[in-house]
Amino acid sequence: MESKSAAFDAPTDSMTSIVPLLYQSGYLTIKGYDREDQLYALDMPNKEIRIGLLESLLPNYVQYTANEGLTAIAKMNRALRHDNLEGMLRLLQQYLLTIPQCDNTNYEGHYQQLLYIVFSLLGTYVDVEVRTATGRVDMVMRAYGKLYLFELKLDRSAAEALEQIDLKDYPARFALSGLPLVKVGINFDSGRRTLSDWKIAAP
Repeated sequence: MESKSAAFDAPTDSMTSIVPLLYQSGYLTIKGYDREDQLYALDMPNKEIRIGLLESLLPNYVQYTANEGLTAIAKMNRALRHDNLEGMLRLLQQYLLTIPQCDNTNYEGHYQQLLYIVFSLLGTYVDVEVRTATGRVDMVMRAYGKLYLFELKLDRSAAEALEQIDLKDYPARFALSGLPLVKVGINFDSGRRTLSDWKIAAP
């Protein structure tokens, strides 16, 4: 992911996303710097750190043991590797149901942060708030030769999320990537605190 320094090096008492926590605890590191735009490229240093995130940080969010968490992530990765995004999202839906209830989570960014962590654990390239000529894609994931564009909604509908991808023509931003594009609209249910529905389409 790319970010300004203020977005990942914020004081702990003024953090508004999980990215500063991940950076300051060593789960994210600086991989590059664009001097002209003053943007830092952040990523997990290695596979060991990715597993460490699952074993030390995620147990504070989910009521899985480390072994169950590893198994859940492995199953999601297998589904994605076999081009079964539908199956992966069903597993993700179950996975998010293990997160204990906490305050101040009824906003779209909370679920975006959770997906960023889970997708990173899958070993995929993932970035959030990717700018296009007409707006920002909530999340972009590159995995197994495909590029996935995710638009997220809270207490609305997956159809509305997918419609926004088309309305803003987000796929045009990635036309030169050389990868097949998959559009994914996801809606979260704030009551159940997990995915309520999703729609998948190719441009």
